[in-house]
Amino acid sequence: MAVERLFPTEEGHDLVALVREIAQAELAPRASAAEAAGEFPRDLFTLLGESGLLGMPYPEKWGGLAQPYEVYLQAVEELSTAWLSVGVGVSVHVMTCLAVATHGTAAQQEALLPDMIGGQLLGAYALSEAGAGSDIAAMTTKARADGDHWVVNGTKSWISHSGHADYYTTFVRTDNDRSLPVSCFIVPADLAGLSFGTPEHKMGMNASPTATVHFDDVQVPTDRLIGDPGHGLRIALGSLDSGRLGIAACATGLAQAALDLAVDHARERHQFGRAIAEFQGMQFLLADMATAVDRARATYLHAARLKDAGRTYSRAAAVAKLTATDAAMQVTEDAVQVLGGYGYTRDFPAERWMREAKVTQIFEGTNQIQRIVIARQLIGSQVRSGLATRNTDRRQEN
Repeated sequence: MAVERLFPTEEGHDLVALVREIAQAELAPRASAAEAAGEFPRDLFTLLGESGLLGMPYPEKWGGLAQPYEVYLQAVEELSTAWLSVGVGVSVHVMTCLAVATHGTAAQQEALLPDMIGGQLLGAYALSEAGAGSDIAAMTTKARADGDHWVVNGTKSWISHSGHADYYTTFVRTDNDRSLPVSCFIVPADLAGLSFGTPEHKMGMNASPTATVHFDDVQVPTDRLIGDPGHGLRIALGSLDSGRLGIAACATGLAQAALDLAVDHARERHQFGRAIAEFQGMQFLLADMATAVDRARATYLHAARLKDAGRTYSRAAAVAKLTATDAAMQVTEDAVQVLGGYGYTRDFPAERWMREAKVTQIFEGTNQIQRIVIARQLIGSQVRSGLATRNTDRRQEN
């Protein structure tokens, strides 16, 4: 069913309407078969790039559409309602461009971004390692300067688009100190010494390949270093904040698809002489599902509007990611329950959606990490507030 949406401009409304048309015409009919076969739909990313959708949040000077994040994320939600693997792929790709857009030199931006956001190039985000997921300081992949190159050695794990991407936004250690520094590189996929592992055998999102990336004396040109050496951690954390909003929108789209299927089935399925949607117990379940979807959408839109206003949004992004992905898990599980035996079969997409929902609680920082982010900001703000109050009291006493 169509979602009632609000947009800051009429252009935003029209763009998301276009995305919905493309998603339902080009993505939805292919999703089930491609997921079953594990086929990566590279052509769809080219199509979305040619339509301007990969550049939605980026400036027009690089070929983007200069749309606010609240518009871009609603477009990602529509893609994910049709096919989660594509929605997540768009979110990942857009995140790979952010390092260049926000920290690259003017020359790097002009040379790289038009093809990145135009769909000619597909990106991957290489941050995680087998022993360094949320603990970025435990990273072991290293780079050393060597003339006009940096020589990179190590392995990155759980990388979406691995083996299919044209470049890898890669974060590596450029010093032996645990806390400092990490640097960011845009690594072309065709460099000698770069290789890829066998795709992981996952419980869901099989059309989105995930595999290791191996760096064996890979010589990365110096002009592919983004920002100053040692400033990569700041770039990575900033990208993750925006990436978490992308995953929140993806999870919301998945939950919306599950809700739509459940409502349609409840209307059509008859038991005891009437549609099961007429039973109060079913109505309460559907109402709870709809509430979870609306809550998820509200949290990611709130965070997006903070970002668009230039305000701090790290905590809001963590809240959105936590809320939306938990909602996706709940709503897809409930959809299987509404469909009953049908929901447990692969004749309907509900069981696939439930399997896919699980990973949204894991990537871009597990939901336990999101709780840590939220709690630390709460405690930190309360401590600062308490100190300020006590200092004010002392001045008044004096």
